[in-house]
Amino acid sequence: MDSGSPPPAPKDAGTWADATVTPVSAPVWGEPVPDDVLRLELSGDQVRLGAETFTPSRARDAASLAERVRGKDVLVAVEDVDTFLAQVSDALAVLRAQAAEVWLKHPDAPVAYRLVLRDEQGFRAWLEEVAPGKLRIIQRADGFELSTSVGKLPGPDRNGPSVPVRAGRQDIATLRRELARLKTRFTTSDDLCLVPSFGTEVVQVARALGGTYVAPEEGLFDTLCLVYPTPRSAPDAGSP
Repeated sequence: MDSGSPPPAPKDAGTWADATVTPVSAPVWGEPVPDDVLRLELSGDQVRLGAETFTPSRARDAASLAERVRGKDVLVAVEDVDTFLAQVSDALAVLRAQAAEVWLKHPDAPVAYRLVLRDEQGFRAWLEEVAPGKLRIIQRADGFELSTSVGKLPGPDRNGPSVPVRAGRQDIATLRRELARLKTRFTTSDDLCLVPSFGTEVVQVARALGGTYVAPEEGLFDTLCLVYPTPRSAPDAGSP
């Protein structure tokens, strides 16, 4: 390279880079994993609580799980990277109805996120509330779409997500930066909803929540909402 030529601009979290470029590594931030909580482990459509295993899509198991978590603070962890949001909707419905607090553990670090769970109807009701902002992250296979009450935040491709994936990986550094920028505009918006596509892996949902923190224990929003698919009606207790 000619010594008189200016060096190339660095591809960091503050610049748009080609989709084939690996995203800048972003530190994992969140809240400390809470103590004195029930720990549920999700794997596919099953839930493990200690030595017990439940399949909440079955009415009898859903009722048993409800009894165990009623009024309790619950930490949800996911061991199986191939557990998808659509598979855990029955479990989340039970937690939404019965648990006192629900936390989702990050798969890569000892941090967690306290969540308000909303099904599709609950999410629509939230959107209809008269309030500025209504910030939400639509988590797609090709990246994050950031939407507000006044429209979508544009990305490098006007028809694509606001924060595209890079080299097949979520770009948490850019997500964090763009959310912080939106927060400076919607200063009174204290809640945010994450709306993953129903085929999203739950571990990727947890990783995305890390983008809502700008430092350890310093979240941009007071309330984080997770929208999950409305489960099918549970079969009768005698059904398979």
